[in-house]
Amino acid sequence: MDMELQNRKHATNIASDTSLAEDVDEAGCTRDERDLIRLGKKPVLKRNFGFMSILGFSCTVLITWEGMLMFVRPTSNANTLKYQPRALRSKRHTSLASTIADGSSGGPAGVIWGYIIVWIGTMSTFIVLSELASMAPIAAGQYHWVAMLAPDRSKRFLSYITGWMTFAGWQAVTASAAYLIGTLLQSVILMTKSDYVPKPWQSMLFLWAILAFAVVINTVASKTLAHFEGVILVLHILGFFAVLIPLVYLSPHGDTSLFTTFVNEGGWSSQGLSFMIGLPASVFSLIGADSAVHMSEEIKRASIVVPRAMLSGLILNGILGFAMMIAYLFCLGNLDDVLNAQETLGYSFLYVFQTGTGSTAGAAVMGLLVVALGVCSTVGALASSSRMLWSFARDRGVPLWRIWLDRRTSIPIYTIAFTTGVSVLLSLIILGSGVAFNNIVNLSIAGLYSSYLICCGLLLWRRLQSPGIKAYNPRILRVGPDNLHWGPWRIPGILGVLNNAFACLYLFVLWFWAFWPPQTPVAPATMNFSILTFGATVLFAVFWYLVDGRKSYQGPLIEIEL
Repeated sequence: MDMELQNRKHATNIASDTSLAEDVDEAGCTRDERDLIRLGKKPVLKRNFGFMSILGFSCTVLITWEGMLMFVRPTSNANTLKYQPRALRSKRHTSLASTIADGSSGGPAGVIWGYIIVWIGTMSTFIVLSELASMAPIAAGQYHWVAMLAPDRSKRFLSYITGWMTFAGWQAVTASAAYLIGTLLQSVILMTKSDYVPKPWQSMLFLWAILAFAVVINTVASKTLAHFEGVILVLHILGFFAVLIPLVYLSPHGDTSLFTTFVNEGGWSSQGLSFMIGLPASVFSLIGADSAVHMSEEIKRASIVVPRAMLSGLILNGILGFAMMIAYLFCLGNLDDVLNAQETLGYSFLYVFQTGTGSTAGAAVMGLLVVALGVCSTVGALASSSRMLWSFARDRGVPLWRIWLDRRTSIPIYTIAFTTGVSVLLSLIILGSGVAFNNIVNLSIAGLYSSYLICCGLLLWRRLQSPGIKAYNPRILRVGPDNLHWGPWRIPGILGVLNNAFACLYLFVLWFWAFWPPQTPVAPATMNFSILTFGATVLFAVFWYLVDGRKSYQGPLIEIEL
């Protein structure tokens, strides 16, 4: 074993934790270091995250309840089913169709039941990914798992393409998070200052400012990142109650008809088709749960903590998001005014806050709380996307891979700078077309869900092979395609197989419907161009693989020979 690993001082303070101390072997390696060595990787990054801090990290990247406020949007169509608070039905005949991120979701019932389906499907998916994260806790995530699971003849190509899908998805998540929060900040300003006129260039500058804050936390203040995420977890939970209680207590209420009122807002031939097209719209409020995976090399006891943190974060955020969605739909108030506010403010929930509290200042404070949590989400998105790129460069999967690696520091400075630069360049699209930038948002779903589908499909294939994947053994020296062992966290037996199969089915259905336009007839302003952005990403990855990747990329590299 490499003598440097035997003699170097560990970043983890082992002596302060007896549960960790017993995981140190005779060579002085912790369990986490052994896990990385078994995967052929040399430990480089400092492990500053424990369970609570990485749980906070996962929750703040997801920000589900905040996202539900931002993405549930009322629209009007007099020819469709009606839903309104009971007190308003005799006065108005306007329907409510709720859309998330410009998707036609079939009205309030479509939003509610669609969210439940997506939440269940996402939980199933991340149970599978948690098994993989426990088996191979590494920042590479999806593309490393694919290289382990795929057949020999195709594993290098599939791993390479999966790496590019994950890379593109996380770059899009980072840019999208900063963009959406920047536009929300403009809406808060507009609510408090009616003569303010939002401009695209202002959205771009707000995006840059949010990215700058994220860069500072990830570089200059990197030692505090774990503590920062723990504090934000508390703010995330307390902020939920700070918004929910006045919203429910002070606003007008509807009734239970919202659970059964579907709306075909997109003009599709059937209500079922409208619902399915709107189904992927709920995904964005639960996207990014694999953020903890890409931080694996900075987490103590990663093979156990990463699965627990991902699933705990999804459960917590799913509950908070569902509660906030129900409360918001119940408390819309006068629909005409909400629709007008949607047109003027861009985010109708700010108007609902304003009318509910009876105070513009109070609504602004609640809105700024959502802004603050959104900014913190960008911090986590930048951290995850930069670590994923750093790992891909380490395995020579990106062009000019050498320049993205800096072995003088335990912080991936160059990939943080690159990810920030990509987001800055993407923000220039805002100056030309906000619709075009929305397709960058959609790319995050297409890219990440494609990588999930490949991983889950290959794991199911391996599960059904004979002799299959071997039982967990902490003493094995190498985990790889020819020596697959489960990690300490898994769903055993037939339950694991059934869950794996369901996850594959769910991911395929979501992937298929993710490329459909929100309404018909289709116009340039309503077209879903994510099929083009996703297709261009995959085509470029294939092209670059043929030009250079098949020579430079041999799959995850073995840095330590045993």
